[in-house]
Amino acid sequence: MTEQLTAWAIEHGVLGLFVLAFLAATILPFSSELALTGVIAAGASPWEGVVSASLGNCLACAFNYGLGYLVREKMLVKLEGSRTGRVALGWMDRWGLWSLWLAWLPAVGDPLTIVAGVVRVPLYWFVGIVFTLRIARYVVLALLLTA
Repeated sequence: MTEQLTAWAIEHGVLGLFVLAFLAATILPFSSELALTGVIAAGASPWEGVVSASLGNCLACAFNYGLGYLVREKMLVKLEGSRTGRVALGWMDRWGLWSLWLAWLPAVGDPLTIVAGVVRVPLYWFVGIVFTLRIARYVVLALLLTA
């Protein structure tokens, strides 16, 4: 499935990358970094790739936060029912706001963005930390690919 999604992103360029970066941070167990790598390797500008992936991924993180915030009780049950959800809840319980510094990590990072909404982390802290780290991840990758 990973190869097909990467091929789809390459075929659709930065718009496809935007869609996959959004979905990768919400429902797809897929690496948006892989899609960014493929789109840049296929000839897209690294700058366009970083902007596209960042917009899609950050919007998805905001969606996750809003979902956690608005449907708190249901999301709490769902998070407690999954291993990564329990890990994310544990980190937030133990380290509070500081756990958001791990929100860029694969697997547990996306549940952390939902947990942030569930526990009502102030939005300005959420955006400042999560968006900065998510964007920085793509910038570093693009720099490594073009070095």
